[in-house]
Amino acid sequence: MSESPRARDLVDLPGEPGPHNAITDVPGVTVGVETLIEGDAVRTGVTAILPRGRDGLGEPCAAGWYSLNGNGELTGTTWIEESGALSLPITLSNTHAVGACHTGVVEWVNEVRPELAAAWLLPVCGETWDGYLNDINGGHVRPHHARAALDAATGGPVPEGSVGGGTGMNCYAFKGGNGTSSRRVPFGGESYTVGVLVQANFGSRDELVVAGRPLGRELRDDNPMETTPWFERDLVPAGAGSVIVVVATDAPLLPHQCKALARRVPLGLARTGTAGGHFSGDIFLAFSTADAPGLRSTMSPTPTELAAHRMVPWGAIDPFYTAVVEAVEESVLNALVVNAEMVGRNGHRTPAFPHAALRS
Repeated sequence: MSESPRARDLVDLPGEPGPHNAITDVPGVTVGVETLIEGDAVRTGVTAILPRGRDGLGEPCAAGWYSLNGNGELTGTTWIEESGALSLPITLSNTHAVGACHTGVVEWVNEVRPELAAAWLLPVCGETWDGYLNDINGGHVRPHHARAALDAATGGPVPEGSVGGGTGMNCYAFKGGNGTSSRRVPFGGESYTVGVLVQANFGSRDELVVAGRPLGRELRDDNPMETTPWFERDLVPAGAGSVIVVVATDAPLLPHQCKALARRVPLGLARTGTAGGHFSGDIFLAFSTADAPGLRSTMSPTPTELAAHRMVPWGAIDPFYTAVVEAVEESVLNALVVNAEMVGRNGHRTPAFPHAALRS
């Protein structure tokens, strides 16, 4: 964990976070990272999210997903759309490492829960493009790196910045990567939590907005991503890159309510300035860790009784939408703030976000 201040330490942000201000404030959710920094050109890794931790592997969560712009990949979403259920870990890495992560999850599940792997598995693997800083075609992420991230998954504070799948990512032409945040939502005499984790790799410098202020236009200096010639410039315009966002909650929701949470993610991203460009794959997944026995897809034994599913009434859903928007905004800012300058492939450099700009 970095000792760097987080966004909330430097700027006033709305809402009440959980104890760690992280996706792991949702009970049962664990996160692990495997970071690969080698030589001058390897700047990548894997982030793993276990919705119910290792012990809850295979137990379905209500889930839904949404694509703001489909120039990206998140595997396993066709089954989530069909069944409304998520029962496997989520891994995030670079664009060309999706296959390695997919294989790694299958190998890991076969090792720790072989009975689940006896039939078939549909892992959820997402990506953003780290080819500016990382040798993305070098095949540096292997299945065993995905397994290591899964093995490392724990609760508590979550590493942020240039770690795991976020290692080589950039955001608003500053160093980006992983960021997380959470919000508490009271309802029905209970206190529920909405947690968010982003792999932030999107936005051009001029777009950046912090707490309502168009700060990017004031920070145009030191922008090598958009001013230094490099061979991909014609293929990768300013603002390209992508963002994957995972939303978790312990509130009891139906699958299409989870999808409704995922549809609110762009509102939080927009607070940071992005317009959601064509060359950015912006894909979002939301799940609920509340009990959902009716979402189990079992063939043996065949279910013979109806299943019950509790839910937050639709008329009470708005505070959960607000929690998503606030936590997404803060997660992006954390990815920027909890970070440092990085130099990678071919000497490409991405500067760190200047903390002084927030303090002033």
